[in-house]
Amino acid sequence: MIAPMPTDSLSSSPAEQPAQGFAERYAVVGNPVAHSRSPQIHAAFAAQTGQSLSYERIEAPLDGFADTVRGFFATGGQGLNVTTPFKVQAFELADRLTPRAEAAGAVNTLWMEDGLLHGDNTDGVGLVRDIVDRLGVELQGRRVLLLGAGGAAMGAMLPLIECQPERIVVANRTASRASDMLEEFAQAAGEAGVELWGGGFDALAGLSDEDACDVVINATAGSLQGEVPPVPAALLGDGVLAYDMMYGAQPTVFLQYAAEQGAQVADGLGMLVEQAAEAFYLWRGVRPETDAVLAALRASLTDQR
Repeated sequence: MIAPMPTDSLSSSPAEQPAQGFAERYAVVGNPVAHSRSPQIHAAFAAQTGQSLSYERIEAPLDGFADTVRGFFATGGQGLNVTTPFKVQAFELADRLTPRAEAAGAVNTLWMEDGLLHGDNTDGVGLVRDIVDRLGVELQGRRVLLLGAGGAAMGAMLPLIECQPERIVVANRTASRASDMLEEFAQAAGEAGVELWGGGFDALAGLSDEDACDVVINATAGSLQGEVPPVPAALLGDGVLAYDMMYGAQPTVFLQYAAEQGAQVADGLGMLVEQAAEAFYLWRGVRPETDAVLAALRASLTDQR
């Protein structure tokens, strides 16, 4: 999930220029899409790995996503990233889905292979890599609280389950949606030995000290509206990682609240870079390094303050 950013610092990105010569063409498609940092990220990946490609933004009409995708690949396009509001449509359009895309019910990465349109969802693996590899917070055997049961949470669930935490608690504004989500992942969780529990936000007040979580992930859109999910302060004390999938030039309201309670905090900028790196790997067969790219993005956000 990506907070909209100003576009003035992105207009000169080399990856956004039209394909020239033998450079293979990639793009991000959305509506709106002008705020996307993907061209900047993939330009850096290409330069780092010696890959020749172009990467642009495509704003598809709200009623013309499928035609836009078909036209892109028909004219030689190699791969697409998909952002709001088209991830579910991309899921429905793909001929072949990866297991994590099937689990998420949404696709953010498309490519053609053997004449078939393939779809994947790299958001969840991007989240996990940012938490485990970059932040150094182990998930195996830990207790995770996931706030929200929408598309962002759905995309995160299978990669989180595959990390084999002791328990995942899902809390959502609508309790029935949380229950439906847990039912969808019950088999995967059972096979991995992960306990699932969930309900409405009001159920969080009933958690005891023994139920406290090690990692709290905000997958709601509340930070865009300046809303803090109703997480009891006791669940965000010392030793807890509070992670918001949103990001911005300033810490989100959720992260500000969590920091006041003593939690370690992190925003979703690292997740953005890691999900892009996974897409780059799917397309190019090369896994880029992400630390320098993330540092450059973080610096550009700092400059906007």
